[in-house]
Amino acid sequence: MKSNWISAVALCGWFMAGQAWADCTPPAVSAEADFSLCKDWPAYPQMTITALSTFVPDPVYGHDASVGSYDLDLAVTTAGSPKPLATYHQPSVFLSDAIALESLELDTARYKLTPDLRAFGVRAHFKGSSRVNPLDETLLSLYVKEGDKLRPVLDRLVVYSFSGEWDGNCAGERSETVRTLEMGKTSSHGYADIIVRSVTTGLVGEGPPDTCESKTTHEKPVLTTLRYDGKTYVLPQGFKDM
Repeated sequence: MKSNWISAVALCGWFMAGQAWADCTPPAVSAEADFSLCKDWPAYPQMTITALSTFVPDPVYGHDASVGSYDLDLAVTTAGSPKPLATYHQPSVFLSDAIALESLELDTARYKLTPDLRAFGVRAHFKGSSRVNPLDETLLSLYVKEGDKLRPVLDRLVVYSFSGEWDGNCAGERSETVRTLEMGKTSSHGYADIIVRSVTTGLVGEGPPDTCESKTTHEKPVLTTLRYDGKTYVLPQGFKDM
């Protein structure tokens, strides 16, 4: 079961909605393919973030329990509260097929959007099933607390990607891109601009396996500024998951 909670808790049959998860206990899952996690939020002492991503099989192609979509439920809780302080629900937020959702991670880095407001992130890691056409991706979404609701302000930015085409032994090309975020000193519509640093590394292989020659290339880092348009941070072409 893809969850960091102990099996004894599962027997309690807790549901996410309307519950407070003491000691950072993740919400219970209902199936093997579900994801469940929690993390204390350092920016706001006494607050904890919980996430539950539930797999929904595709009605036509989901007979093998690997093709379908994931719903996402987020909540911010506090110790001693009978219900969450804020929640968010999005159906079919992730698709899973030949490129499957492998893991989720809560990201509490210093995403300081205003002097008084910080966002938290959800990182979703996907992995393809093909060895000769590899594809790994990590997507980052950011959320802010507004009253009793959580609102997405950055939607599925590709912060890591690895792809290529090769013969499985030597010949072919592969490429890796890593993106890191830094809060800028300028702002748009009241929210800090986000500076994204992209670093791309390439690998080219030639020849048979026993005499394989490989060459690594390092592209110059590229800086891109993401600006908030009043609703969300606008992502350039190629920065958002398709």
